[in-house]
Amino acid sequence: MLRVYHLLIGFILFVLIPLGAKLILPYFSTTKVVQPSAVVELPSPSDGNIWKKILGNTAAPTGWQVAACEGNAPLLCVSSKEELLGTVEIGVYPLANNQDFQKKLVAAGIPPSSKVEYQTTYQSQVLTALKAWVADYYTVLLKDRQSEYGNQIVFSVYPAQPVTIGRLQGIRYGFTGVKQQGGVQEQHINHVVFDGTTLYVMTTAFDPGSQTGKFEKLENLAIFQPYLYAIAANLRLPQ
Repeated sequence: MLRVYHLLIGFILFVLIPLGAKLILPYFSTTKVVQPSAVVELPSPSDGNIWKKILGNTAAPTGWQVAACEGNAPLLCVSSKEELLGTVEIGVYPLANNQDFQKKLVAAGIPPSSKVEYQTTYQSQVLTALKAWVADYYTVLLKDRQSEYGNQIVFSVYPAQPVTIGRLQGIRYGFTGVKQQGGVQEQHINHVVFDGTTLYVMTTAFDPGSQTGKFEKLENLAIFQPYLYAIAANLRLPQ
């Protein structure tokens, strides 16, 4: 009877421990990820770093290098004299798993059909859906930061700006957090674009709370900013 009891306890722990880890561990993460609900498809080991597939002509300040980071993580490495200055991260959101963006497309006037020509016929509607996606991002972001910082940091968001990303029309957006006593706490520069099947979200920042998709120094992010815009415009999208 004792052995059966032990087996029962062992089975319960086997089931509950992974569930508890999923519920508790995110609260201990130092990485700040604020995105509207969506399912992110990360590259599998056989896929490699997606930047290797979509990176077109690269631009960089004199003496700087820009290239896909080694490994499978979806990171673009920016370096100088073999020193890593920062990274740009890209998230891949398949439309099939993203009911939130599906609803935004329908609300913008696009029929729920996989055969729709998004890049020409419904280009303006896609931009409307992307702007709605960014608006949701801002809502979640400001709520998150207010909860974390209160009134210690003043956050201001950038107006959603239509830009060319590869051969597609996307949105550039972001925000800045300024300390009450002066100085920048964090600054984020993001791009989002939709190719008809997938939502691509590029992010980089000056943010001590982030682990990836960040620059260690605000001045380096400021120097790289116009080059990031040029890189986004020359991406091989759609694939």
